[in-house]
This record gives sequence, structure tokens and C-alpha cells, in this order.
Amino acid sequence: MIKLVKAPTLGLHGQITVPGDKSISHRAVMFGAIAEGKTIIDNFLMSDDVMHTIGVFRSLGVEITYTDTQAVVVGKGLENFNQPSEALNMGNSGTSTRLLMGLLSKQPFDLNIFGDESLSKRPLKRVTDPLSLMQAKFKLSDEEFLPAIIQANNTLTGITYRMPVASAQVKSAILLAGIQADGETTVIEELPSRDHTERMLRQFGGQIQAKNGVITVKKQPQLKGQHVLVPSDISSAAFFMVAGLITPNSNITINKVGINPTRDGVIKLLERMGADIVQNKISSEGEPLADIKIRAQDLQGITITGADIPSAVDELPILALAATQAVGDTVISGAEELRVKETDRIATVISELTKLGANIEEKPDGMIIHGGTPLHAINGSALLDSHGDHRIGMMNVVASLIADGDVVLTGEDAMSVSYPGFVEDIAKIMKQETL
Repeated sequence: MIKLVKAPTLGLHGQITVPGDKSISHRAVMFGAIAEGKTIIDNFLMSDDVMHTIGVFRSLGVEITYTDTQAVVVGKGLENFNQPSEALNMGNSGTSTRLLMGLLSKQPFDLNIFGDESLSKRPLKRVTDPLSLMQAKFKLSDEEFLPAIIQANNTLTGITYRMPVASAQVKSAILLAGIQADGETTVIEELPSRDHTERMLRQFGGQIQAKNGVITVKKQPQLKGQHVLVPSDISSAAFFMVAGLITPNSNITINKVGINPTRDGVIKLLERMGADIVQNKISSEGEPLADIKIRAQDLQGITITGADIPSAVDELPILALAATQAVGDTVISGAEELRVKETDRIATVISELTKLGANIEEKPDGMIIHGGTPLHAINGSALLDSHGDHRIGMMNVVASLIADGDVVLTGEDAMSVSYPGFVEDIAKIMKQETL
């Protein structure tokens, strides 16, 4: 339990570098493990989720060393993993679970996997159903949940699969099975989801075709170890973007943020709300990067539909907070995906922001946020809760920057899933008066 504080009247000032991208850190470890030779990963995210991915591959016999910002993976290739002596612990990491169900679906031994209480409530059939069509074999608890067994298997067959819902995790699981399968594997997307897996497969020497939402892979030649630079995580940067926009008198810079066009929905949505966001682009051989400059300014309510969700799904909680300070209503729909995240993020966003006086109506697939609401602790004090969800915890911290009254956060440890030093970094820009 920690006491949160309101921002000073001078606002937030300074430069901040948020941790490396969680999605890309996961994938860099995975590709490094199945490649031949050494992979060096710089600006690596040392978070709880990514450490569970490392733990899985160490259990499979992969040599992985790391410091605060760099990891080195000595790959074994897909066919040389050791049979682990214990079940594989996925912790709270949905990315580890779903992607590895595809990547490890053609191993000569059973793999028992489990997760924490929250992860064990997240449904897996939307991953296992298409993988089963490829002849992968699974045994799930209650037919849908962890704990589970990825069963021993020596055959995978390519399929053509039309995605019913945009999901980078499901798409990636299919593609990671597809690079081991006989024949072609094709994924068809109605709406584009983040393409980190496709980009990284190419970086490691793999071959993949992607055009107009049709992505095709075949069985790959041996991948080769690479030097990977992980950009700063735009999902983590989003909390500072909104903090800078809604905290009066603020002016901050967020350094070297990944601006992959399948991930920059939060910037586009904030710009639709009227935000003037300056992106100073940085030359890069890998993922596109930019320094992002933010100043406090007025926002307008907007309508966010299903077409907007895939490129901003992880940022919707902090966007909801921004909407409480906008002029007019913000309507979010087509966001059913929020119901099956680390928490039901529609319910938890409303629960927490309502404690600070926000006016939000719940919808089955989203919410209606009535803007222009000064935030304050009801009856002078508020006990906020992360609900075990890192993004809800960080949203609460940012909300406290503009909230009157005594605000306390419980469950703060959840933030270490993606951003272990978040509260400390917020404190840094509260102490600086000028850039």
C-alpha cells in the first residue's frame, strides 16, 4: 500500500526514458532461443512477465544471461530443447502463454504449464482451437483454462485461418506454429494487429509474406542469432503522454519510443481528441522510433470504435482517464477484448475512476465517459486498487496527479509486470521545474 500525491502546481517537467517494449522483449527471447548462435538484446525489459519467458526457456535448456538492460540468449534451435523436470510457470503473462502454445506445439515431450490466479481465469480456446486445426494437441483445465498440457507431438500441418477477432497473440501463436508446419500457413486479418512477430521473423533471417491483411509463412530454414534493439514501450509511454496532457502546466519529453504503425493507436486517438503531440523521429534499422514531446492542453471527447481497438487495446484504460478530463463525452465500443485482459478492464477502469468522482457508464463492449469531471477523493479520501493489473495500477497513479484529497493505492506490486520503476519515474518529473 502506498500513498499517492498530487502533482505540484508547476506541473510535470523533464525527460523520461520508459523501459523497453514488453511485447518485443518477449519475442526477442523466443526468437533468440530457437535461432542458431548468440542473440544480444539491448534495452531489454526486466519485468515480471518477461522473466517468466526467460524462465521457460531456461527450463528447456537455453542459456540466457542478463543485466539491467541487456540479455544474451544462446540459441538451441527448435529441435534441441531439453525436457523440463518441472511444470513451466507463466506467472501472469498472457503473451508467454499464448505465443508459447504455438512455438512449443511440436516438441517430443509433454509440457505442463500453469499461471497465477489471474492468468488461470483467461480463456485459451481462441488460441488452442486454430492450433488444434494444425494438429497441435492440448489438454486444458475445464477445457479452456490453465493449468494445461502442451502434449507431445511430431506433426503440424499448415492451415488458412481467418481471424474472428483482431489479436496479435493469437496470430503470433499460429505463425510460430506455422514456421514448423508442413505446407503453408495463412492468417487473414480483417483489422491489423501489432506485427512484431512478422518483423522479428524477418530480422532473424526468416521468410514471411504479408499484404493487405493476408500473412503467409512456410517451414523455415535455420534462423540466425541477431542484435536486437528494443524500443521504449509505447504502452508504458502512454501513461506519461496522458499525464503530461491532463496535468496543468506540464511539458515533458519521452525518449526513443517505439512508433510501430500497428501500435501507435494511442497517439492517433489522442490527436483526434485535439492533442498536439510532437514526434521527432529517430533513424533505426529495426522498429521505428521517435522522441515524443507532450505539453498540457485541452482535449475533446471522441467516439472510439472497434476499428480503433487493435492498435490501442492496452492503452484504453489510460485513454479512459484522459477522457474524464476532455470536453464532452467519449464513447468506447467494440472493446470486448478488455473483458479478458489481466482483469475485466471495463469493470476495473469504471470501479477505480468512479472512486475519484468520474462519471462513466458501463456498456457490454465498452463505456461512455462523461468528460470535464474534476477528480477528487470521495469524502476526502480514496483507497484505489490495482486489482492485480499493472495497467490499472499505473492508471490510478496518473489519476492521482490531478485528484484532490488523500489517495492511497493498494496492490502496487502489480506494476512490476511491465514497469517496475513507474512510481519512481513519475516522481522524477514532479521534481523538475524546467526542461
